Amino acid sequence: MRSMRVRARGEDIRRFILLHVEKHPNDVAKLACDHFKISRQAVNKHIRRLILEKCLTETGETRKRAYKLAALMEWRRVYEITQNLEEHIVWDKDISLVLQPLPENVIDIWHYGFTEMLNNAKDHSGGTMILVKISKTAVTTEMMIADNGVGIFKKIQEAFNLPDQRYAILELAKGKLTTDPSRHTGEGVFFSSRMFDRFSIGADKTYYGHRIGDDSDWVLDWGNAGTTVFMELNNHTARTPKKIFDQYASPDDDYGFNKTVVPVNLAQYGNDKLISRSQAKRVVSRLELFKTILFDFTGVPSIGQAFADEIFRVFANEHPTISLLAIHTNSEVQRMIARVKINPASLDPPVIAAKGNES
Repeated sequence: MRSMRVRARGEDIRRFILLHVEKHPNDVAKLACDHFKISRQAVNKHIRRLILEKCLTETGETRKRAYKLAALMEWRRVYEITQNLEEHIVWDKDISLVLQPLPENVIDIWHYGFTEMLNNAKDHSGGTMILVKISKTAVTTEMMIADNGVGIFKKIQEAFNLPDQRYAILELAKGKLTTDPSRHTGEGVFFSSRMFDRFSIGADKTYYGHRIGDDSDWVLDWGNAGTTVFMELNNHTARTPKKIFDQYASPDDDYGFNKTVVPVNLAQYGNDKLISRSQAKRVVSRLELFKTILFDFTGVPSIGQAFADEIFRVFANEHPTISLLAIHTNSEVQRMIARVKINPASLDPPVIAAKGNES
């Protein structure tokens, strides 16, 4: 019995090291010592075992020593984009076999994400080749899908006549966006970005990403041509596709994609402030497609009166059946939203009676 307890504790320690080594490559041993109240020597034994099992690699010496997860498997293949390229066949013959063994719910997430992204590249990129790379460690699996076609953001910008590619990211983040509605629902990118621990798209000069546990969507510069999609998932996550779908369905509709989260910060550029009605109109564009809208104000320090009024009074009055919620707001944003809701009359210019009409 005691040996079983010792073995179980050892497994807990090694699992802890693997889960935290990516964020703490230089001090994961100290972290484990403090967490389990054991000596450095005891932790080092577990680290040495993980290295021998090829779960960890180490670099440097003594105090400069660092650890990282070792790649247990790396795989890559290039597919030619032809009419015969079918995402379900590639999944069955290649990808599903490469990913095994993983829990069923994890495989289900990868099945959804891979087939959606490969199909997007095949149907929308206009390219000739797709590169798929997979890397698996003891904790996570990463996948990259890259094509040599037209960047996704540029294609959306042109299809919807948007003034800037960054507006394409805002539209993509809302969901239900597609340049080919006859064959696509526009849900693949949205739900994939919510299923994976890390999801990002790089195209042209822009890089868009979403990370589980990080409330903000982020945009960075990107230099590669074509479109590159990155997906990362913990090998033992409890997440399931159904749980994610359910988060964005109304209580009275088990299958409808009727709820969305709008990252408002994507509507601001550099030091620009969100103050105008035109900015707000861009934010609410196409949102009449949903029943519940969560405006996420993470990273937005303030908003102007006209911006708030256009969303929370004008748009709200025009769509009374849609529920509008503001989340992750600071006190200044809250006050401005409350102001346009409580006292809309104060926003209108005063009415000046014409001469001769006084009673």
